Amino acid sequence: MTGKTAPPATDPSPAAPKKEPAPAPKEEPAPAPASGEPPAPEHPPAAEQPTAPADKPAPVPTAEAPEVPTPAPEEGPPAAPAEPQTAAPEPEPEKPKEEPPSCPLSLAVEEVSENSVTLTWKAPEQMGRSGLDGYVVEICKDGSTEWTAVNKEPFLSTRYTIQDLSSGEKIHVRVKAVSASGAGVPATLEQPVLIREILQLPRIRMPRHLRQTYVRRVGDAVNMMIPFQGKPQPKVIWTKGDQPLDTSRVNIRNTDKDTIFYIREAQRSDSGKYELAVQINGAEDKATLDIRVIEPPSPPQNLKLVDVWGFNVALEWTPPVDNGNSEIKGYLVQKSDKKSGKWFTALERCTRTSCTISDLIIGNTYSFRVFAENACGLSEKAAVASGVAHIKKTKTAYQPEKIPQRDMMEPPKFTQPLTDRTTTRGYSTHLFCSVRGFPQPKIIWMKNQMEIREDPKYIAMIEQGVCSLEIRKPSPFDGGIYTCKAVNPLGEASVDCKLDVKAS
Repeated sequence: MTGKTAPPATDPSPAAPKKEPAPAPKEEPAPAPASGEPPAPEHPPAAEQPTAPADKPAPVPTAEAPEVPTPAPEEGPPAAPAEPQTAAPEPEPEKPKEEPPSCPLSLAVEEVSENSVTLTWKAPEQMGRSGLDGYVVEICKDGSTEWTAVNKEPFLSTRYTIQDLSSGEKIHVRVKAVSASGAGVPATLEQPVLIREILQLPRIRMPRHLRQTYVRRVGDAVNMMIPFQGKPQPKVIWTKGDQPLDTSRVNIRNTDKDTIFYIREAQRSDSGKYELAVQINGAEDKATLDIRVIEPPSPPQNLKLVDVWGFNVALEWTPPVDNGNSEIKGYLVQKSDKKSGKWFTALERCTRTSCTISDLIIGNTYSFRVFAENACGLSEKAAVASGVAHIKKTKTAYQPEKIPQRDMMEPPKFTQPLTDRTTTRGYSTHLFCSVRGFPQPKIIWMKNQMEIREDPKYIAMIEQGVCSLEIRKPSPFDGGIYTCKAVNPLGEASVDCKLDVKAS
């Protein structure tokens, strides 16, 4: 037994030199090289001590032993703690616990009103094995740390409106995803939300067809809807000439998004410019609506026969007194022969207040009438010429003694001038004018002051005082100023016009 006890004493003795490196940083071991020899003789005493029949020497090494284990963990004892580390994996059976869902994504404010805020977000990336039970929305007033759940039970929608909030306060908002394993990390708005009405500036969205003059006939209904935007609901004001509207004529109905302008039966007096104003707390947007109510014009005035020659009649008149609140587009000229009594259209959309009617039948007596036309249509009545035109038959025998030649002598005079024309390349066109004079004048056609001679491109004709020039398949080169010149011994006269040939 003592031999067994001796080894433990020897164990600490080798441990003793190991203890010397630990105190090495201290200044006391400096004399160690001189005392290096004494430890060797210490071993024999250690052997002598076990021979002593006393138990005291045993406790001496044990006293040193507690000091030895302090450095021992650095080298020898690491094997001993390795055993408890291998025992650590035993709690692994507790891992089956499910993790809560992850944080909701893209939390944002969709709309803020005076007492509510609407939130939207996206579902979290990880729902957990048991699936998602829903979401919980919490709020915290600015300056406080207490979070309060808004909804009592989880819900699955990714949109929620928090109601019954106080206007003007700031709140922090966060949303948690909840499952059977618990609540996940909340998604929190970075900035607090100020509960107040978000103002939207007023703006009138005038329909395109109302941006120009709105035309209606007398008796028609005027019904227009004009949308606008603004928040809170704007104030709508209609005026005409800076004066409130006549409610006996105009009905206005307003909603939070549009205004309706209605007139049951429009009259000429309803024409004018109406102003629409949309206002919100000093902010304003304006638009002008131009309405024109039209009706057929009155008939032309002072229609008369200016001249009758050959198969032709020249007419003149003056514009109507009332144009029906619309520009006169032209005149409709009709003729009626005495035999049939029926009216036939001779000219349509005549833009001037004079015209020449040709190709009348010899021996007939004609009456003429003229209608005025505007955007609403023809005038209800026509202007009728007071006189009639009798197209006489030509005589077979000429009696110079009865009609002295000098009484018929007359210099050339154009009764119908040339008119400017526009034609398309490759399409033949005609130029017409009327001339009288005796002896019969010689007709000379010129282009840009250059006489047109024998050219197959041009065909010039004169019949009963009506001069015509046909330009066959013109090209842009054929455009220019064309002149018709009439010459006889008593004088000469000329008229000109401009011909424009378009490429296509």
